[in-house]
Amino acid sequence: MSLTTYSLYLAAVAVLVLSPGPTMLMCMTTALNEGKSAALAAASGSISAVLGVMALSALGLGALLAASELAFTVVKVIGAFYLIWLGIKTFCSNADAVDIKRDATDSGRHLRAYYVRGLLVGSSNPKAILFFTAFFPQFLNPAEPFVTQYSILALTFIACEFSVLAMCAFGVSAISPFLRSQRHMRWINRITGGMFATMGGLLLFSRRHA
Repeated sequence: MSLTTYSLYLAAVAVLVLSPGPTMLMCMTTALNEGKSAALAAASGSISAVLGVMALSALGLGALLAASELAFTVVKVIGAFYLIWLGIKTFCSNADAVDIKRDATDSGRHLRAYYVRGLLVGSSNPKAILFFTAFFPQFLNPAEPFVTQYSILALTFIACEFSVLAMCAFGVSAISPFLRSQRHMRWINRITGGMFATMGGLLLFSRRHA
């Protein structure tokens, strides 16, 4: 892989990871409601999902989803309904001030729960598998080892994605004390809940080759 090719890939990744989506929204909402530790746990879950999606794409699941309308629809419906459920839950969540002080045991369970949420949100869109299946090959040189190139592209994407999510977590948690009034939290949860549900609806009605 040439330096020019890698530079083009890095620019494309920067645009992708800076584009708002369910994962970024989840990270920011979690930082606001639960603090940066929970947001970083959610971000780690999302990154784990990205790793899994990349691995599945490399193994050929992307080709299966592209070829099978039934497989794509099943995965899509599951992901869409999870986003819609998460939107409803966020919309209806308690707007009272959040106490983020917990003992070690509760904190561990709490962080695991947000890790799982990040994992589910990160893997909720089957188009991610199709995306990586179509995106990575454009930057691969057939004359060079596949595994080495794929690993470099994957690690670069993950590093950029986690950096953006971490900045969201720290940035939102820094201003959260000014936004945690009951009135502000009520409207923030309603807006973000509506956005999650909308994203789920868009995914539900999207087409495989859209």
